[in-house]
Amino acid sequence: MEPDTVTIESRNDFALWAIEKARAIVAEQGGDLAIAARDMDEKAIAETGNALGAAITQALLEVYDGLTPADED
Repeated sequence: MEPDTVTIESRNDFALWAIEKARAIVAEQGGDLAIAARDMDEKAIAETGNALGAAITQALLEVYDGLTPADED
């Protein structure tokens, strides 16, 4: 699946993108973390916490990659 392209031209555009991206990450990853915490399953908490962190990192790298010009060969 190809990621959606968003043009960020202002601080407000970035804030709106960040809010929507955070909502999507929490919806996708947060439930699993909440269930692991409810069950007090330390291994699952670590795994789902790592997955949440990885999703956040990926989102930040997507933005960074969009800010830097592509290397041309």
